[in-house]
Amino acid sequence: MKIALIGAGVMGESLLAGILRSGVMPADINIAEIREARSAELTERYGVTCSDSHSAVADADTVLLVVKPQDIAGVLADISPALAPNTLIISLAAGITTASMEANLPAGQPVARVMPNTPSLVDQGMAGISAGTSCSDVHLERAVALMNSVGQSVVIPEDLQDSLTAVSGSGPAYIFYVIESMVAAAVELGLTREMATELVVQTVFGAATLIKHTGDEAQTLRERVSSPNGVTVAAINSLDEQGVREAFKVAMLSAKKRSRELGQPTS
Repeated sequence: MKIALIGAGVMGESLLAGILRSGVMPADINIAEIREARSAELTERYGVTCSDSHSAVADADTVLLVVKPQDIAGVLADISPALAPNTLIISLAAGITTASMEANLPAGQPVARVMPNTPSLVDQGMAGISAGTSCSDVHLERAVALMNSVGQSVVIPEDLQDSLTAVSGSGPAYIFYVIESMVAAAVELGLTREMATELVVQTVFGAATLIKHTGDEAQTLRERVSSPNGVTVAAINSLDEQGVREAFKVAMLSAKKRSRELGQPTS
């Protein structure tokens, strides 16, 4: 498989590293990155080729677009003349629909839409993948394999992409926010910041690992550690009284709305 990677920021590099770990050879990856210093850095670090976008996509089986949503249309217009008819285009830009990509490409060009998240940096990502109208099962399997190189993925109908973005795309930030809040509270309770951070991070990691390994519902696990009239129940009751559950729902609805707005054409 020949891969062209357009855009090599943090997410682009995490994908690059994961793809290489999955067994793809550096010689089979061509990167287009406008920052010369960044291109030189990646060439030295990974042994991949860096070139202009037309050269990068010319012999590619798959093109990964890891650029900002507002840049997608321009990038597609730029690379379109150099694409082979069966080259798969995978966009990782939030809110950009497969239909909008197809409108900027030759008829029949296979496209897929992916929403990753930042734990991809440590091979623990969660991505949602949706196929365009000309994306075959073979193309879709290729997209799944690429995203699984940095974590896990699910194939979903495209009309659920904005919801997935609100859940897993933005989700790590919610967890970081919870950790940040717990650490701040722990410091007020008298712990040092270093100790508070260690306690909170390991607790969150342990809780996530427990639910992953047991397969039990979060509610079931919560109830097991919530003795009647106990310490944990006091804390949970306080969270409920302050509307934390409802606040999460409102926040995620806001994220979904914003994801949808990013995919709308600007006037």
